[in-house]
Amino acid sequence: MDERLRFVARLLEGEKMAPLCREFGISRVTGYKIFNRYKQYGLEGLHDRSRRPYRHANQLPYQVERLILQIKQAHPKWGAPKIRDKVIREFSFLKPPAISTIHAILDRHGLVKSRKRKRHRCEGTHREHVTEPNLLWCADYKGEFMLGNKQYCYPLTVTDYSSRFLLCCEGLPSTRSDLAFTVFERVFQDYGLPDAIRTDNGAPFASGNSFFGLTRLSVWWLRLGIRIERIEPGNPQQNGRHERMHLTLKQEATQPASFNFLQQQERFDEFAEVYNHERPHQALGGRYPGELYTPSARLYRPAAEPEYPFHDRTVRVTNCGRICIGKRKISLSRAFAGQLVGIREVDDKIWLVSFMDFDLGFFDQHEGRVEPTTNPFTRKPENV
Repeated sequence: MDERLRFVARLLEGEKMAPLCREFGISRVTGYKIFNRYKQYGLEGLHDRSRRPYRHANQLPYQVERLILQIKQAHPKWGAPKIRDKVIREFSFLKPPAISTIHAILDRHGLVKSRKRKRHRCEGTHREHVTEPNLLWCADYKGEFMLGNKQYCYPLTVTDYSSRFLLCCEGLPSTRSDLAFTVFERVFQDYGLPDAIRTDNGAPFASGNSFFGLTRLSVWWLRLGIRIERIEPGNPQQNGRHERMHLTLKQEATQPASFNFLQQQERFDEFAEVYNHERPHQALGGRYPGELYTPSARLYRPAAEPEYPFHDRTVRVTNCGRICIGKRKISLSRAFAGQLVGIREVDDKIWLVSFMDFDLGFFDQHEGRVEPTTNPFTRKPENV
């Protein structure tokens, strides 16, 4: 306001518009606009003007909005589609609003009950106690620590549950799933496949935003015929044998940390050799884990594509985690990207989505996502 007043005052004193606009750092168009407002409205024309629009392009006339509310009050169970049809039939001279517009009006006046979407929370699964090698492996990341070169190291460890044999201790720069894929593939090639793997609920083993906590890594395990076991959130004691190994690993191989990954990995390899073949284990009666462990008879081979002979059709999930049927796109989960799933109509226009022997959930002709069914991984396996 003060700047505009000084600008107009100097114009009234006879100064030229062009040099005065250069001095104030404005264009001549703006300068003439300010001066014309002053001549038309006086000092009031120098105040900031409201930027409020004269009309809202998408706002319904007041009368139409009141009509929609009256229909809703007369028929509380009616939704936006039925109210729109009523408006069209009885007031054909009005331009009918969109269903989404009617729903927004009802929601704004508190006449719509919002349906809360299910949130997938991490939860533990059935856990077994086994006494033979390769029936259960345990996997986890030991807590990260900083190397001498200021890089963080995330050791990925895998042990056999019954024999305590340390199958792998690999220092990684992060917990990215692609790095974990490489490590597990090498372990499977060296020692074969286990019947089950027990982990916590952290990445990349599980995800709180995916179907039943599944990730691409755990889906790959399922494809290989490996059952998934998860401890309950906040209960690391349920994987106590593996956590106890981490304590020994921390004391003997990370304090102090080495300078770089190569030096640290050499210490991990030396630790694994001593832990498996030289260090007596009290829980094993003083024996070495290497004396009890034998590789699995289940050799690692790339998993065959699943087949769904009892389903209506087989569909491959897109890279963005969707099921495409014609022009329809139904959101599933990126954990199943590239996988084949089976679809079967179980009721009138209601379809069941299955992956291998697991039923994931349902979708209908209106919903654009799969609603999960009962978690198939929390139940005790039938063969146990």
